[in-house]
Amino acid sequence: MRITAVRATPIAVPLRVPEVWAFGRRTGQISVLVEVDTDEGVTGIGEAAAYPSVDVVLAALRGLEPLVVGEDPMAVERLTKRVEVVGTWHHMRNQSPALAAVDMACWDIVGKVCSQPLSTLFGGVFHDTVEFFYYVTGAEPDQLRQMAEEGTKAGFSTFYLKVGAPDPREDLERVAAVRDGAGAAGRIRVDANEAWSPAAAIRILREMEPFGLEFAEQPVSGRNLTEMAYVRSRVDTPLLANEASWTRFDQMETVRHAAADAISVDNQMDGGLMNLKRSAGICEAAGLGVVKHSLGELGVALTASLHVLSTTPNFIYANQGYASILADDILAEPYEHRDGRLAPPSGPGLGVSLDREKVGRYAEDYARDPAAFAFTSRATGAAHLPRL
Repeated sequence: MRITAVRATPIAVPLRVPEVWAFGRRTGQISVLVEVDTDEGVTGIGEAAAYPSVDVVLAALRGLEPLVVGEDPMAVERLTKRVEVVGTWHHMRNQSPALAAVDMACWDIVGKVCSQPLSTLFGGVFHDTVEFFYYVTGAEPDQLRQMAEEGTKAGFSTFYLKVGAPDPREDLERVAAVRDGAGAAGRIRVDANEAWSPAAAIRILREMEPFGLEFAEQPVSGRNLTEMAYVRSRVDTPLLANEASWTRFDQMETVRHAAADAISVDNQMDGGLMNLKRSAGICEAAGLGVVKHSLGELGVALTASLHVLSTTPNFIYANQGYASILADDILAEPYEHRDGRLAPPSGPGLGVSLDREKVGRYAEDYARDPAAFAFTSRATGAAHLPRL
């Protein structure tokens, strides 16, 4: 079996509420659907987040095509090593989602040929179901309280909130609103996306301690692990690494610096599903639990990672997902969370199929206005570090 073509389709699916973070906002999820064709008629599907943009992903896929066309999709490890060595993609960052999408599609082919779900190929199911958090997003406390109440009624136990406002008092009000909506038993995770200085992070996290946060995700720069470790030593709230831990190599450095209490891992940022499994193994050896990160994803990418998460013991916390804010998806049978949890499909490969009508519609929406759903600056202007 040989790969004959790599096809890419940018799509834009609206969010039911805007996603707001420390430095910007967006109103939709843009992904690149990737389909890998073979000479035996088997096609695999994958998905790349539009990181940092669709243009970069498409350019990376064009660069990948001559390295993978003619190769055996069943030899996934050989194919990805060929990209890294022959293609000189040794230091992937922006190109990673493109390679991850091709890797995903090849694993889908492997599963289809073997008539086995990916969870079996990655070691067999360890977790029958995998937990995901409920994403609460917005600027107004009343909106956040309402979303947290919705998530609680839907059975979710962990609630994720972006912080890092120019005025820290706004963040405190928003966290208080989520605690009110989630109740005393709800776990709250805040993510500052590196917005704070170390001094600001220490002060603000101490002020948030009465709300009993599960984690503070990447409160300071992920490029200065010494300062991150210092913040960790000065607060009681556990720290979750994200921008500090995008690849296996970053995760090893984070562990060496004792800079986090748990590690966020992401197959799209590290080029493939096997690397996601490797990342978890590195962290397990260090005695750390892991959380799957998401750059924003639809059902294809969610399914691919779900297979790996279900087979890996130390995915013990709620993982990142966009189900609470996505208005739609492109799967023929979209997921429905039960008590905030999902089970991996049992069909061969990814075990999902596409709704071609929706793919076509959302591809047209993207083509009509490519910038409509991209990240933009917040209406309040450029973000600032909180005052010390």
